[in-house]
Amino acid sequence: MSNNKKHVLFIGAGRMAQALIKGINKNEFSILVGNNGNEDRLREVKETFEVETTNHWSQEIHKMDIIILAMPPESHDDILAKLSKDISGQLVITVAAGIGPTYLESRLPKGTPVSWVMPNTAAKLCKSMTLYALGQNVNQEQQGWIEALIYDIGEFEKVTEQQIHELTAVTGSAPAFIYRVAEALEKITLESGVNKDQARKLVANMIAGSAEMLKTNAAPAELADEVATPGGSTAAGLEILDTNHLDRLMIDAIEACRQKAMRQG
Repeated sequence: MSNNKKHVLFIGAGRMAQALIKGINKNEFSILVGNNGNEDRLREVKETFEVETTNHWSQEIHKMDIIILAMPPESHDDILAKLSKDISGQLVITVAAGIGPTYLESRLPKGTPVSWVMPNTAAKLCKSMTLYALGQNVNQEQQGWIEALIYDIGEFEKVTEQQIHELTAVTGSAPAFIYRVAEALEKITLESGVNKDQARKLVANMIAGSAEMLKTNAAPAELADEVATPGGSTAAGLEILDTNHLDRLMIDAIEACRQKAMRQG
């Protein structure tokens, strides 16, 4: 990127927008935030992140290099219709489930560069696993802008539009499944007599350590075998999970997420 700051307009100021705003390098990007009239939310964002806000984002489009659509999927059609009247080559990015580059290109002027970026909520801790896909009109410089925008919120991978449709359920939705597992583990940990803080520490660090082991590229089955001695207590627990088809349950949950996202998009 050049030494000049790129001007970024966020349309939407909810949780994901805030997570991105927090992580974006303010030395590279100048941020303006607007939404559909929630002035209290805009005031909160301005005070928390020290960025500029606007109640009239449509009047600012011509000043922008990048426009980030940070609103629910069902809100996109109206916003895209408004954008189409004023946009003139700006890079348009959506962070909504089910809204891919093909969808954006079909609703914006021909030649508009677009991208689909899918962080997860760990972006607020700079620990997101973010996926992104490019539309057909994005040039190399603009791809660099995208990667610079998400660089400080965690790891990222460039994939195809179809792969985001398939993978968002894993990188974006599956953390909720892990939190449900953590909730169950905390409950049973509390039964031993430790307090809530101790239970959270035990479970959170166990999950974090397990994730670090996965990063060694050892197969999950091999790691499980390292923990489970044949005929031992861990093996007895694994037998319960296998008998109740944990793998099938997870696959069904991921597929439900995919189907719902496709209906929204």
